[in-house]
Amino acid sequence: MKIITWNVNGIRACAKKGFAQFLETEDPDILCIQESKAHVESLDESITEIPGYKSYWHSAERKGYSGTGIYSKTEPNKVYYGFGNEKFDCEGRVLIAEYDEYMVFSVYFPNGQQGPERLAYKLEFYDKLFEYCEALRAEGKELIITGDYNTAHTEIDLANPKENIGTSGFMPIEREWMDHIITLGYHDTFRRFNTNPDEYSWWSYRTAARDRNVGWRIDYVFVTPGLLNRLDSAFIQQHVLGSDHCPVGITLN
Repeated sequence: MKIITWNVNGIRACAKKGFAQFLETEDPDILCIQESKAHVESLDESITEIPGYKSYWHSAERKGYSGTGIYSKTEPNKVYYGFGNEKFDCEGRVLIAEYDEYMVFSVYFPNGQQGPERLAYKLEFYDKLFEYCEALRAEGKELIITGDYNTAHTEIDLANPKENIGTSGFMPIEREWMDHIITLGYHDTFRRFNTNPDEYSWWSYRTAARDRNVGWRIDYVFVTPGLLNRLDSAFIQQHVLGSDHCPVGITLN
């Protein structure tokens, strides 16, 4: 099983830059996307009806904003459009596909850079989402939580940590939440295989940051402990263009 997550920064824009070819070449069993920036009714069939896949979409009420999607080769047992909290579900930030052995989340965590109000919104989102996840774990569910977490966890996860200590995305209060996720028992799959620096998943379009690899690792796949014995690999596909983010993923045996 190959599961990939990718913040496409607008699915229509990404489609013009080779999205369908990426899907055909990589051939993932499940592809989670974030920041689709589109309502499904406005999308062309070349995006929603890719051969071999079922696609599911959770759009924000506001047009051209946020949104998540999942492409799946196997039809899920059930799809959840949000996690039952209207304050966050109205922004289309969570889409969940439930299969026999696990539930796969495509999550677009809020960005806190617009000011104190949005930072508080982001931190509350973390809190409420993982309350929901913990309730699922209490029922015996295994979880794969993919997406753009909008936070670099440690200094190794961004090119310029000292310069960004006061920037949302690397503030201590945000990084403490990443610590908390791990304390709860979720595992950062990429760091189980790779502890090297310079492994990033997002680069600002400004100042040719990607060409210089001045980036941040803010896209993750976290899994619950019951899936660790099935985890074969985790990867970041820095060579893949089409967005200011690149895809990241895992393979399960």
